[in-house]
Amino acid sequence: MPTIEHLTERTPHVSPEDLLDGFKPSYRFGDVSFDSYIPDPNQPSQSAAVTKLREFAESMAPAGGGFLGKLFGKSKKPAKAGLYLDGGFGVGKTHLLASLWHAAPGPKAFGTFVEYTNLVGALSFRKTVDVLKGYRLVCIDEFELDDPGDTVLMSRLMRELSDAGVRLVATSNTLPGSLGDGRFAASDFKREIQVLADQFDVVRVDGEDYRHRGLPEAPAAFDDGVIESFAAERFPDKTIAVDDFAALSEHLQRVHPSRYRQLIDGIDVLVLHNVTTITEQALALRFVVLADRLYDRDVPIVASGALFSDLFTPEMMSGGYMKKYYRAVSRLTALARNGQLAEPVS
Repeated sequence: MPTIEHLTERTPHVSPEDLLDGFKPSYRFGDVSFDSYIPDPNQPSQSAAVTKLREFAESMAPAGGGFLGKLFGKSKKPAKAGLYLDGGFGVGKTHLLASLWHAAPGPKAFGTFVEYTNLVGALSFRKTVDVLKGYRLVCIDEFELDDPGDTVLMSRLMRELSDAGVRLVATSNTLPGSLGDGRFAASDFKREIQVLADQFDVVRVDGEDYRHRGLPEAPAAFDDGVIESFAAERFPDKTIAVDDFAALSEHLQRVHPSRYRQLIDGIDVLVLHNVTTITEQALALRFVVLADRLYDRDVPIVASGALFSDLFTPEMMSGGYMKKYYRAVSRLTALARNGQLAEPVS
């Protein structure tokens, strides 16, 4: 029989050390390497990106006769503090970033853009800077600026880390000089955006999305009365979190997003009763973070109520945070297809 838990009964208390311990690639990218990245022969920028990142890792090797020094030899330090991997969805940028993290000497951190902004919220800006200044490498996945506050925050953080000698590598599908375009009055923050752009050498990663185009089709709605028995039969001997969507929504607003990783720690399957469309932006953004953490751990979902394709309002799906919402819908739908149709998560 499965073990039943409720996320609404969990209030994780996380120390700064525990938070920072989570800044590493998810198990999905736990064993990747430059060798396991297969460049598309029709896209020469992919092979060029691998070479550039290998050289970047080599430039971080300790001088002298240590193992890494012997392995990599002496390399010229790049002119700028970091690299910026620019390319579309599904071309393997996260794979490359995680490969660099695995190849580079530590101490080092790997997290999404949202995780770093949440870290500042949990620790304070000055504490975050003081901690990350002790790292040799900071990797930022899915770099995206959605509002003026994040622009100022991340420009200050990157500038201080760069001045301290920390190497920076980021991925995004928006060139650094174009961050914020279409989301807010980017021209009003041109100086801060330029500060960000000045930290990076841009590396293009062209190619076709290796995943299917567009959003995956949501599985048919489940009868609310059967989802728990279905999950118990389908996932025997697993730990299943069973929660009402409305109650979980309220609970998420009381738990800092930086703790969502610990909130779902040990959960194998999520059962959600009576999903409804989210109409409040603050809650919607918290669900984006939850979706990312669930996806990191491949947690299958069995749900009733509204389909995840209807989780956010049409206005949200066409507004300034649309990229975040599309990513969340895509990931939650993939997890629902896995939970309800046994379809592997890509």
